Amino acid sequence: MAAPLYRPALFALDPEKAHRLTIRMLSAWGTAGTPLAARPKAKPVRIAGLDFPNPVGLAAGVDKDAEAIDGFLGLGFGFVEVGTLTPRPQAGNPQPRLFRLVEDEGVVNRMGFNNGGIDAALPRIRAARRKAGILGINVGANKDSTDRIADYAAAVAKVASLADYVTINISSPNTPGLRDLQSQPELGELLAASDDARRGGGERVPLFLKIAPDLDSSGLDVVVRAAIDHGIDALIVSNTTLSRPDTLRSANAAETGGLSGKPLAPLARRMLADTVAATGGQVPIISAGGIDSAAEAQARLDAGASLVQLYSALVYHGPGLAAKIVRGLRR
Repeated sequence: MAAPLYRPALFALDPEKAHRLTIRMLSAWGTAGTPLAARPKAKPVRIAGLDFPNPVGLAAGVDKDAEAIDGFLGLGFGFVEVGTLTPRPQAGNPQPRLFRLVEDEGVVNRMGFNNGGIDAALPRIRAARRKAGILGINVGANKDSTDRIADYAAAVAKVASLADYVTINISSPNTPGLRDLQSQPELGELLAASDDARRGGGERVPLFLKIAPDLDSSGLDVVVRAAIDHGIDALIVSNTTLSRPDTLRSANAAETGGLSGKPLAPLARRMLADTVAATGGQVPIISAGGIDSAAEAQARLDAGASLVQLYSALVYHGPGLAAKIVRGLRR
């Protein structure tokens, strides 16, 4: 993330190093009690039995290892989704793997679920105060797993008692074969196993499913039907795209990986509309992808989303963006 005053300094760093620096700063800020915390008032939103203080959330992928939960909540987010966390630690794909598309206000990444593993993150999650917000935990399978469905079930079971909701991420383009889990029969088997796993200790934690924006209409229908059949509590629409708009100007647009940020917005809008139509209002929808202003957030809410999530726009608009959007929505 980069505010206007120090954006040039952060942009002089390798993107991944700049990101790590930001996480460390927000972790320290959260530990200090977020003394400058922006807490804009907003009307709460209730979905999946949860009361979200405001409709603006932090998408997974920012705080992968759950290091700065309080810091991000202190920026005005109504909910924070950490991860993606996998059952075992993994290094992810070789560097460089994160690229700014400055001319386009976009980002390309091929991170590959780099994280320290669920077991390492659990103590930090337990320690987070979470005074004013909802915590989601996004889980995935290890790249070298021989049984990815078992990975998801194990991950859901481990985090269920600590999360307000758990997100099943089968839409990252950076783990080979992962998006195949969006097809039957694997999807049904995965959701059934995850549904069983979320019921540990007698509780039933809400289960969200994050999908890709590159699904065609038949693929989307399969996902929606499976989500309804297996009691998925919300759909997150959507992850990064493998497609590339013709309008991109940055040389980094040619890098392999998922595209996010402003260039993703038109596709994210279309995917939101298609998903609203496909669900017929039976499943709440969280819209992500290219949201960088209160006007864009309001447009997604008007189009049928219950909540929105930010990520790449923080790189270009700074850490105050969430609070700014919440204030704009209130007006």
